[in-house]
Amino acid sequence: MSDAKSRLKEFHQKISDDLQRSVDFWIKYSHDEEHGGFINCVGADGKVYDDTKYSWFQSRQVYTYASILRTAPDVVKDKAKMLKAAESGAEFLMNKVKNSDTSRCYFMTTRDGRPIKYQNSIFTETFYTMAMLELYEVTKKDIYQKEGIAMLDKIIYWAQVDDTELGNTPLAGHTPSSFLAVPMVLLHLCQLPLPAEKKKELKNVEEKCVKEILSHIQREGSVILEYVSPDGKELPNSFGRHLNPGHAIECGWFLLQYAISTGDKELQKTAIEKFIVNPFKGAWDEKYGGLFHMLDVDGFSPTPLGWDMKLWWPHTEVLIGFMLAWKTTQDSQFLEKFQQVFDYCHDHFVDKENGDWFGYLNRRGEVTHSFKGGPWKGCFHAIRYQIICRGILHEAISNQ
Repeated sequence: MSDAKSRLKEFHQKISDDLQRSVDFWIKYSHDEEHGGFINCVGADGKVYDDTKYSWFQSRQVYTYASILRTAPDVVKDKAKMLKAAESGAEFLMNKVKNSDTSRCYFMTTRDGRPIKYQNSIFTETFYTMAMLELYEVTKKDIYQKEGIAMLDKIIYWAQVDDTELGNTPLAGHTPSSFLAVPMVLLHLCQLPLPAEKKKELKNVEEKCVKEILSHIQREGSVILEYVSPDGKELPNSFGRHLNPGHAIECGWFLLQYAISTGDKELQKTAIEKFIVNPFKGAWDEKYGGLFHMLDVDGFSPTPLGWDMKLWWPHTEVLIGFMLAWKTTQDSQFLEKFQQVFDYCHDHFVDKENGDWFGYLNRRGEVTHSFKGGPWKGCFHAIRYQIICRGILHEAISNQ
């Protein structure tokens, strides 16, 4: 038995404890009883430092709560309280975050829901869709499924037909490109629980997403570029050389789930080798451990200032990726890689005292930003990893 395989029960227990602490943290500190929805910006100890609401995490927390209630209810001490908070979040999203005239969602609002700004992308709307569809699975209230499907249809139009409604008017020097995040999140949306007829309707959308995703495999299959031309060619300059290992790996497990659902063995292999294994190898810091946040494919100094930082979310994606790869193939090498990343995360990101994860470390693995919630971090990534990997480990232990 491999060293990692002998630790399955240990992994399961530590992840379960981590999940319990994470859930308790967000329930205790983030609910906005006065205005609905959630307080996003909380410090390591739960203290509120900013009451601006960021819609990515308004939606993601609704999704996360619904996902917990559906797949890991044993960690919830007061299920009625969690469900009430999730529905409060959904009401805030429908009434304050979504512009009913345009179906656009505001990226930021005041605490009481007055709009501050939009993003020129589909991502705020993407997380809105995830929230509504997952909450429907828990409540079976038709309004949530109706909202989710209607927004999904808008996203498909913006992503695959015309995005000018998002405010994207190209200037003379604009370089047309395919941004990996767009087809990968759209593919993921199509994999969410939906009525059978809707699933059939989305088959062509999924196939188009997969084709675009695969066009990001470059350099004879050795790298996944974040941006390529619309016809799948490399682009010039730093923009074209940009590597985002976390996105590539997250895309990998989205693609793997799709390939499993369709029974496509070759695509499963591509998802694991090209999108999970190769980006991990290229991004792992052999000196200090952890994944570099951003890289340049030709080895130039990356232009993002925090390129060598270690962020929480790429590590959660690679943990899911290797766990799914191990489940799919039963190849112990993937469990060994899971162990490598798990130990790093448990030692550096997990806040065993207060709960949830720290989000931002310097290259040496020291915490640089102590908050648990902010504009780009909140109740989502760590818990998603905990739920998925805990479930796979439980199944593996039960079958021993």
